Amino acid sequence: MWKQPRAVWAVAFACVIAFMGIGLVDPILKPIADELGASPSETSLLFTSYMAVMGVAMLIAGFISSRIGAKRTLLAGLALIIVFSALAGMSDSIGAIVGFRAGWGLGNALFVATALSTIVVASAGSVGQAVIFFEAALGLGIAVGPIVGGQLGAISWRAPFFGVAALMVIAIVVTAFLLPPTPPSGRHTSLADPIRALKHPGLLTVALTALFYNMGFFTLLAFAPFPLDMGASQVGWIFFGWGLLLAISSVRTAPWLQRRFGTIPSILGALTFFAADLAMMALFVESTTVLIIGIVIAGAFLGVNNTLITEAVMGSAPVERSVASSAYSFVRFSGGAVAPWAAGRLGEEVNMSAPFWMGTIAVLIGVAIFAFGSRHLRPGPAPTAHSATEGEAVLVGDAD
Repeated sequence: MWKQPRAVWAVAFACVIAFMGIGLVDPILKPIADELGASPSETSLLFTSYMAVMGVAMLIAGFISSRIGAKRTLLAGLALIIVFSALAGMSDSIGAIVGFRAGWGLGNALFVATALSTIVVASAGSVGQAVIFFEAALGLGIAVGPIVGGQLGAISWRAPFFGVAALMVIAIVVTAFLLPPTPPSGRHTSLADPIRALKHPGLLTVALTALFYNMGFFTLLAFAPFPLDMGASQVGWIFFGWGLLLAISSVRTAPWLQRRFGTIPSILGALTFFAADLAMMALFVESTTVLIIGIVIAGAFLGVNNTLITEAVMGSAPVERSVASSAYSFVRFSGGAVAPWAAGRLGEEVNMSAPFWMGTIAVLIGVAIFAFGSRHLRPGPAPTAHSATEGEAVLVGDAD
């Protein structure tokens, strides 16, 4: 699996950097708020703008890639990340950073919508090995992001933004020279295809479940650094533990649970335990130890859910898997966009426990929706297991 062409390593390196961007800003949320005089809700808009634009862009990424080819789409996404991350680092107001994070989200959407299918096509060995190779890059990026953000953030809150821009310059040069041309092929995707796919009750069930689950996910990600009240480096190490557990549970624990209990019971169990974890953090929000434990163990529940609910999407509607996944991502990222701002406002106007209670209730609503609607989930016609089509769909689904 590890004996891959240089082109595959180039895209994998870019994947690590791209997924670092998800957790990169966690350790610097409070330093940004302190230095720029911003409230928690204003600072949390860094997640809101990023996720909102990324969700909408998922509807058009397939449309673009099917017309200009995977390589050009990858390079366009990387270029946008470079520009907007650098601009965010040069900003002097919270509003400007929020706006530039939105542009970053657009670039990330274009990149992640095509990266895995590119690895699948260019890799040596089986396609299944290529998918595992990608999962390793994804997990590494999610785990390393908070560390990089924390260590660079200890220097300045601007440093992580410039660090990403610098690494992405390397990634775009390597990708441009080592990845062979990938002309567009197959059917051109319509912009309306993902929206039409939501008429299928199975897909709508999974998408709505993910919307409410993501409200809990991004409450944890965007608000937890404020009650922790620690330095950027310390917060970075805490979220490194979260990301490491998420990566391990995605690749190891989720398949074991699926074999032992089945997909639907495992998803319901993971979501229920995640809701209980958020409730524990709400009850003991003044305890730094409880908050740290709650953040880290949440990674296990999130990793299991990310993997298994993505698989549920694949068989949720009789449409192309890339179309189903785009529709699903569009809906679920709405939760990721709303929760950070809402959590910040609740923390300011009610108390520090309120955001975690909001997350708990949202996840439990997701549990109820999935329990009621899971009867609509039926295995349908599917492309060959671990095909390039499936690979692209899985990537879009895993990009939270």
